[in-house]
Amino acid sequence: MSTIRLTVWNEFRHEKAKPEIAAIYPTGIHGAIAECLKKEKGLEVRTATLDESDQGLPDEVLDSTDVLMWWGHGAHGEVEDSLVDRIQARILDGMGLICLHSAHFSKIFKRMMGTTCNLKWREIGEKERIWVIEPGHPIAEGLGEYIQIPHAEMYGERFDIPDPDTLVFVSWFPGGEIFRSGCCYHRGRGKIFYFRPGHETYPIFHNPEVLKVLANAVNWAAPVNGPAPTFGNYKPLETVPVAE
Repeated sequence: MSTIRLTVWNEFRHEKAKPEIAAIYPTGIHGAIAECLKKEKGLEVRTATLDESDQGLPDEVLDSTDVLMWWGHGAHGEVEDSLVDRIQARILDGMGLICLHSAHFSKIFKRMMGTTCNLKWREIGEKERIWVIEPGHPIAEGLGEYIQIPHAEMYGERFDIPDPDTLVFVSWFPGGEIFRSGCCYHRGRGKIFYFRPGHETYPIFHNPEVLKVLANAVNWAAPVNGPAPTFGNYKPLETVPVAE
C-alpha cells in the first residue's frame, strides 16, 4: 500500500468545555495527533469528531479509511450502535483500529474484545514508565528501552481484556501498579492496537516518543492485500469419491 488513509476520531468535548484542556490542545486531541502524523511519509490524514454529521464517519469516510484512530472518554454511550456495526464490519474486512487511553471503554473496543475492558485507575499526575517488552516489533521501531511520561493518569491491572496476540508495552507506576499498555490483536482481516497513554489533562500527545508509537502503529495496522476468506458451503477443489 503506497498511501495509508488515516482517520483520527475524537469526541472533541473536553477541549470545548474546559479552558485548561483547550490550552493544551487548542485544535483538539485529534488536531494535535493529525498535525504530527501529517508529517509522516505515506500517510494521508483527516480528522472526524462526534458532533459532526453522521458522528464524523459517514459511509464515504469510513469506507475510504485504512486505519481508524479512536479517542473517547465521556461520551461513549452517545456513539450509535449502527456506527459501531459499520466500524466492526470494516475491521473484519481489513481496516485497522487504534484505540487510545480511555477508548478502552469505547463501544467499538468492547465489541471487538468481547469483555468488560474494565480496569483500576487513579488521577494524581504520577510518573509513568512504559517498558518496551517486544523490541523487535514494528510498533517499537526507533524507541529506547522505555518511554517516560512525567505526569499521567494511572491505569492498573486487572485489565479485563483477552490475552493480546502480542504485548508490546507494559507500564509501571510509582503507586506499585503495572498495566498492559500496548496490546495487538487480529480480528478477521483487520488489526487492532490499544495504547494506554493519553489523558486529556496532560500534554501526552505532544510527546515525540508517544507520537512515534502512533506513527508506527498506523503502519502496522494498515490493511494488507491478503486473500479474502470464503465462508459457507464450498465445492471441492479436487474430485472427491462420493460415498455409496
